[in-house]
Amino acid sequence: MIRSFDELVQRPVTWLSGEGEHAEVVLSSRIRLARNLTRHRYPARAEVDEARAVVDLVKTAVEKSPLVQGGAFFESTELGEIERDLLVERHLISPEFMRDETPRGLYVDDDEAASLMINEEDHLRIQAVRSGLDIKQALDRARGLETQLAEGLSFDFDSRLGFLTACPTNVGTGLRVSVLIHLPGLVLIKEMDTVLSQVNKIGLAVRGFYGEGSDVLGNLFQVSNQTTLGRSEEDLVDSLEKVTRQLLAYESNARRRLFTDAPDHIRDKIWRAFGILANARVLSSQEVMNLLSAVRLGVAMGESMGLDLGQINQLMLSTQPAHLQHHFGKTMTPEERDVARAELVRKQLTKRRPIRRAGPRKSDHSEPDSE
Repeated sequence: MIRSFDELVQRPVTWLSGEGEHAEVVLSSRIRLARNLTRHRYPARAEVDEARAVVDLVKTAVEKSPLVQGGAFFESTELGEIERDLLVERHLISPEFMRDETPRGLYVDDDEAASLMINEEDHLRIQAVRSGLDIKQALDRARGLETQLAEGLSFDFDSRLGFLTACPTNVGTGLRVSVLIHLPGLVLIKEMDTVLSQVNKIGLAVRGFYGEGSDVLGNLFQVSNQTTLGRSEEDLVDSLEKVTRQLLAYESNARRRLFTDAPDHIRDKIWRAFGILANARVLSSQEVMNLLSAVRLGVAMGESMGLDLGQINQLMLSTQPAHLQHHFGKTMTPEERDVARAELVRKQLTKRRPIRRAGPRKSDHSEPDSE
């Protein structure tokens, strides 16, 4: 059971474990259901006392639900700026959430695989996340949470349109399904723009590491549906999974080309990245993500680097600005964070152990001689 914010932060994020189907490319699968309560104005138009009432209603429903017991409930008034930014970095809240005086709440379950945002754009955002390509299991988890909460809450539903939401693009199922996917191979062979164009043409959105409006960091992309009206949950899930498997095929082919056509150059890029991470005294957020992206590619392709995918995934998270400041227990300037980030990375890499990971080219994936 999570008893405090500090305890939440100290736990590894389960959806970054590096386990699950195709985890070498797909970091996570995410389901989000948007729901609103009947007889309550939506958050954008609600008065403070109305928003407070919604938080209390959902909190009561959570306390009565067997599926959402054992986690922690945080209210917006309890959290400082760094703590809010940290929740954004863990993909538990949106960047806009908890930014004003509107009463808002967040529930996080014990393993951080499910969460509830209260009074964001909609009254309720139900989220479930799984490691690797596991969209259907994430959907089952989110549906289970919704069913339990519906025993104590009445959701705004129209027999013709479906679930009603603040944004018209979410009307219908209220479902947003997404994957966080690592595509360094396509970036390196300069085919990423072509692939993104094809994905956009079929009605899917491709965004950066933190979703809408965010930059691409470490060759990590979020791919998600854009509309829900007129489509079933199963249709949306099947569509995104099909496209994800196509992206997997493209990325696998790109990686094979890199290791076949220019094996020395790609290994040099990977090991140079590792060398910089292991020895740098200053690292920016963008630089560390790009370097960890190269190392992650190496581990996925069988390079013996003493790291596994889960360790690299967690390091991508722990080096983000809010996590750094929480770890060192103080507010830092960007320059101070760059120094602290390099220190944290060096310490983490000294803990590594020699690990031989199976890869597509076992015979010659050896560590280069140090000279």
